[in-house]
Amino acid sequence: MKVYHFSDPHFGHENLLDYVESPFKTIKEKDTTIINNFNSKVDVEDLCICYGDFCFGKSSEAPNSQRKAFEYYRNQLNCKNIIFIRGSHDKNNGVKTPIRSLIITLGGKWIYCVHNPKEAKSEFFFNFCGHWHGKYGKFIRLSEKSVIVDLSVENWNYSPVEYTEIWREYSKWIKNEKTN
Repeated sequence: MKVYHFSDPHFGHENLLDYVESPFKTIKEKDTTIINNFNSKVDVEDLCICYGDFCFGKSSEAPNSQRKAFEYYRNQLNCKNIIFIRGSHDKNNGVKTPIRSLIITLGGKWIYCVHNPKEAKSEFFFNFCGHWHGKYGKFIRLSEKSVIVDLSVENWNYSPVEYTEIWREYSKWIKNEKTN
């Protein structure tokens, strides 16, 4: 079993394309790409953590979207085990998670997991977050010993990402940071 991470797919959120730099012309194109990328990477028995803003409650794609948007998009992802952290747009979209944050260990590191980077905690080596949609890059230094990892799909080729890939990208980033 592998553990994957992703944030802010904003399935069905038409206005997102006006606010976020995107290669997609339509929300359906974006949603289909994310779903295909997810299903080609994540196996049924893997674990995936979604760091918020899973879908928009008033999706034009989801039938009965006020009540069914979450089920519509969730049922298209082949992974059985998805943990949802509540995001800023997860109020009326069917994501019924009480989880606002998590603490996990991966690769020998304690990691704080939360949707909004403004809630990151400097006592953790990594803070896995979303919310910023790649605006500041994949990694943002929180303190000398702490880094925010923006797991928004825009940063990771519209795909969930495994810890080993995060660590590989972080290693490149830290090497570049030391040379500048």
